[in-house]
Amino acid sequence: MVSETKRSSSSSLSQRTKNIVTISIFAALHTALDILRGPWRQWSVYLEPLEGMVLGPKIGFAAALIGSATRTAITGNPLAIFGMAAEPIGVVTAGCLIHGYWWPVVLIYGVMLGAYFAHPYGRILPLWTVLDIIIALILIYPTAKIGKGIFSNTENVKKLTVFVFLASFVSTVADSLVRVFLLVPVELYKLFFPDFNTLYGVFVFGAAGSYIEDILVTIVSLIISIPTLLTLKRGKIVRWPLS
Repeated sequence: MVSETKRSSSSSLSQRTKNIVTISIFAALHTALDILRGPWRQWSVYLEPLEGMVLGPKIGFAAALIGSATRTAITGNPLAIFGMAAEPIGVVTAGCLIHGYWWPVVLIYGVMLGAYFAHPYGRILPLWTVLDIIIALILIYPTAKIGKGIFSNTENVKKLTVFVFLASFVSTVADSLVRVFLLVPVELYKLFFPDFNTLYGVFVFGAAGSYIEDILVTIVSLIISIPTLLTLKRGKIVRWPLS
């Protein structure tokens, strides 16, 4: 009985060590990618879906916040405030969806999108610039339903593929939504743009670029996330999500 207790304790310690290593790797990766400027957002946006799916909403939030905060401290760029708010939310979104939690994500989308349309500029800016956000809002519930219990059903690769595709899109758009929320309803545009015409041009151009990035991130996530999740499970490395 003593030997069994020792084995159980050793196994628990080993798993805890694996979890700590996994969290540290994601936090370090997020920090490194966050320092690199992508076409429209930081390169860490490509990591956010997988980060959320493996670490879960709580630990994923912490890892993303550490990465974005470190980037802010290193670069001192005032625009980093957008990343500090948006990146953890993108990770949390993926983490919630893989648990099958749809209502926190709907709440995030509903509050921010509602605030956007309640603002005078939100009603003036072209509707097509936020169509990806509206589509993602519609996809939240079905994505969460597919995600619930996905860990125990990873042998159904087709189902896992559909989930990763949808969750990657919804979480990436959630990152974008936070930036839109800060820029327009919170009116941080006043810190960076002299007038509405300047904001209009930048917003429209940025929206077009964001659509391209949504597609790229979703494709990259499909390529990276599925083999990573399957390897972590089949190799019994970590039981994702960790939180």
